[in-house]
Amino acid sequence: MIATQWDTIEPQSLKQTAPHRYLEAIRPMNAHVKARPAQQVEDAALVASGARVIAIETQALQALQSRIDQPFAIACRLLLACQGRVICIGMGKSGHIARKIAATLASTGTPAYFVHPAEASHGDLGMITDADAVLVLSNSGETEEVLAILPMLKRQGNVMVAMTGRPKSTLARHAAVHLDVGVPLEACPLGLAPTASTTAVLAMGDALAVALLEARGFTSDDFARSHPAGCLGRQLLLHIRDVMHCGDEIPCVLSGATLSHTLVEMSHKRLGLSAVVDHTNRLLGVFTDGDLRRALDDSAIDLRTTTIDSLMTRDAKTIAPECLASEAAHLMETHKINALVVTDAERKVVGALNIHDLLRARVV
Repeated sequence: MIATQWDTIEPQSLKQTAPHRYLEAIRPMNAHVKARPAQQVEDAALVASGARVIAIETQALQALQSRIDQPFAIACRLLLACQGRVICIGMGKSGHIARKIAATLASTGTPAYFVHPAEASHGDLGMITDADAVLVLSNSGETEEVLAILPMLKRQGNVMVAMTGRPKSTLARHAAVHLDVGVPLEACPLGLAPTASTTAVLAMGDALAVALLEARGFTSDDFARSHPAGCLGRQLLLHIRDVMHCGDEIPCVLSGATLSHTLVEMSHKRLGLSAVVDHTNRLLGVFTDGDLRRALDDSAIDLRTTTIDSLMTRDAKTIAPECLASEAAHLMETHKINALVVTDAERKVVGALNIHDLLRARVV
């Protein structure tokens, strides 16, 4: 009785009534969205279901590989020739994938952004210039919101690349080039929820982005400039010169110094090593905490009189100041060492750092 009575009232008028009457009125309307209670299912059935999904989507990707052919190359050339940005368009699940593809393109050297097709019909078409290329996603190739803006895009002269699962669809026929991302089977047992099809179009988008990246000669330094924040940005942007100790902070002794003098220097500078140099500051060797432990185990060594030259490591690992800090982390991990001396092209000591410096910089 309540639902019949209140269904005839305009929504705005309904909201202006008493709140409890409004909630009672809309509750029957929303009853159908309640989640179904989970059935009793054994773990083995759940695992089998998940494995079946992965198998179906793997097959979809394997089928897609054979379609990376001439149309794909043409699509890449059209996007490379674009003087503006790549506008990625899609509705529903295709819209989510289009948004991700736009983000991937933008971060790998191809300026791109996402435009919602429904919003495009209500003013957002003004965001698209005649210098832009358009990448349109629609599994059916007949999405109404997408087809509604095709005439305006064609009239403006935008180059259009389409990804659909139907090569004979309206969208495919009106595009400059069509990339077939059709799949024989969705992983959804009902054949309704986009699953394998969205995986395929996402993979095709990644294939485009990487092909364009390589064609542009995009480097890790270029990538770092668009990812300045977070761990990835630090690994790509931070150099040895940014984290190393230099000047008086470098533990360093001259050739011929005694072991005891070297220990005082190491203790004072607290980096776990000392460089051993000649009078021109050229590195001759490195003495580390590990070398010290080995020396202490040798009863024949007199800590007061033994010179550091007989105990130092002459072929010690070093690193250059222009190297990435992440390279130092890799070098330390590979060779099981905790500190490095930094040298220039003439092997003169310009700095030093240890694992704690990299930890503070959050590189490792």
